[in-house]
Amino acid sequence: MSSDELFLSNDILMSVEKPERYIGHEVNSCIKDPDSVRVRFIMCFPDVYEIGMSHLGIQILYDMFNSFDDVWCERVYSPWIDLDKIMREKHIPLFSLESQRPVKDADFLGITIQYEMCYTNILQVLDLSGIPLESKDRNENDPIVIGGGPCTYNPEPIADFFDIFYIGEGETRYRELIDLYEKMKDEGKSRDDFLIEAGKISGLYVPRFYEPSYNDDGTLSDFKPVVEGLPLKIRKEVVKDLDDTCYPKNPVVPYIRCVQDRVVLEIMRGCIRGCRFCQAGELYRPVRERSVEKLLDTVYKMLDSTGYEEVSLSSLSSSDYTHLPELLDNLIVECEKRKVNITLPSLRIDAFSLDVMNKVEDIKKTSVTFAPEAGSQRLRNVINKGLTEEDILSGSAQAIAGGWTKFKFYFMLGHPFENDDDILGIGDLANKVAAEFFEMVPRDKRVNGPISITVSTSFFVPKPFTAFQWAPQCTTEEFIRKAYVCRKGISEQLNQKRIHYNWHDADTSVIEALLARGDRKVAAVIRKVYEKGGIYDAWSDMYKHERWIEAIEECGLSLDFYAFRERNDNELFPWDFIDIGVNKAFLLKEYKKAARGEITQNCRAGCSGCGAATFGAGICPGSVKKA
Repeated sequence: MSSDELFLSNDILMSVEKPERYIGHEVNSCIKDPDSVRVRFIMCFPDVYEIGMSHLGIQILYDMFNSFDDVWCERVYSPWIDLDKIMREKHIPLFSLESQRPVKDADFLGITIQYEMCYTNILQVLDLSGIPLESKDRNENDPIVIGGGPCTYNPEPIADFFDIFYIGEGETRYRELIDLYEKMKDEGKSRDDFLIEAGKISGLYVPRFYEPSYNDDGTLSDFKPVVEGLPLKIRKEVVKDLDDTCYPKNPVVPYIRCVQDRVVLEIMRGCIRGCRFCQAGELYRPVRERSVEKLLDTVYKMLDSTGYEEVSLSSLSSSDYTHLPELLDNLIVECEKRKVNITLPSLRIDAFSLDVMNKVEDIKKTSVTFAPEAGSQRLRNVINKGLTEEDILSGSAQAIAGGWTKFKFYFMLGHPFENDDDILGIGDLANKVAAEFFEMVPRDKRVNGPISITVSTSFFVPKPFTAFQWAPQCTTEEFIRKAYVCRKGISEQLNQKRIHYNWHDADTSVIEALLARGDRKVAAVIRKVYEKGGIYDAWSDMYKHERWIEAIEECGLSLDFYAFRERNDNELFPWDFIDIGVNKAFLLKEYKKAARGEITQNCRAGCSGCGAATFGAGICPGSVKKA
């Protein structure tokens, strides 16, 4: 594309940081003749280009949409603050990368929502596009704004801003939605006519046609459709056979280094473990795997089409992929020929995983990562981590014997039923690993230097569709106190000089809970924060806590209600109208078991009856195809 065809002038591009974010036409991007398609669908990730380009879900949908002859799928990301300022001053509308045409001219704007703290960026995208912020204010000339991703499993805090939410995996229903759109457009039907019919498609939720009712104490009393024919419950969409679906063999290659600057190969969906704080582990049940044959065919084509020098195997728990040895045996041989590295995030540290790491790690031995999540065995049982201290120490001993000297440990503070002894156990556990090193490795054999342990703690955020969705969250002050207890516990250890400690910001964790468990009233807070200048709240240097506190108070809401109180067993949640398969009775039973410190076996050890078997997929009993 020549410079005179760009939506931004060369002067503007040269005045902003990383102009490559905005020029499009990267390798493998899809360019179509606008006159040859009936539907323009723009996919948006409401964060900066480098983060959005790393998102696998958009890559999958981009590939799928562009395989349709009648659809052109393009991309847009949040402009960074420098360009945001220029666009507002010069009244430049937000535009797609592929055609450099205004987003407002598209038929659909699809926004993937991965993290609650990106909600203000959604309003930035709508505002810069010239699209009214709220669905009720849009007219026939505005795009249909549709949201997808994990945050849509409680869409209510952002319900006012979206026309449709797609609940579940995107590969199953979009063709049906586009066919409906084309048909109703041909028939001259209105925007509202289309939205009503779209709301009858499985997995699609049109929030404007649903209405909440409230009790005197502010909790929900009812939630139901106000238009006849719309379902009371929205059931998530699930791909039953991962081999029988699209996967991008020609992913777009960015001009600049991104977070995931490599080929990403999704080997499975779901997780067998059932950690009680983990939302993804419940949302993506049942566990389904891709076949080795399909994966190998896909990864070699991706390497050929991109020129990447690294492959990352993606899943919630890579060690639990049943065909990992076979997959790696094949990958290692071919990747050595191509001089391509292999990385495996989400490994459980055990003998098998360390053997795998030995095969794929280069000679420099990068760090080993453990995620015990809790400092004591009692609390690991409470959260159903399925990891014992013996597992951790055995794994670390094997890593030390294998030559690793850098260790990363991830913990969470503020779990339900936590006490200070559990927190002090974090330092004790790190110290035991350091002691193992000094016992196992004589001074003259420490060729890579002494052991270095980094302990990182985040703060617990209760999320919908987890066993802990009833639990109260700690206040900011309590979180900070717990972080000091942890730091003090580490400072009292014999090997404290080998242990480095850092922790996550407590303020954002509290606001994350408000947004994760909020109802429709919270939309007013999000809008106020945006109007006060809030964007990129997921970035610590951009986040201003006072802005959120002011907006909450101005809207007459309180963090006590949304974040800090324990829910009644029978409370109707804002997200209860969504059916993820895993049922509420099971989750409540898990919460009660957590209070007693009882564990639940993983899915492969035995079915716990969570409800996901109703999808008839993956490893669940009665599935059509066993993983």
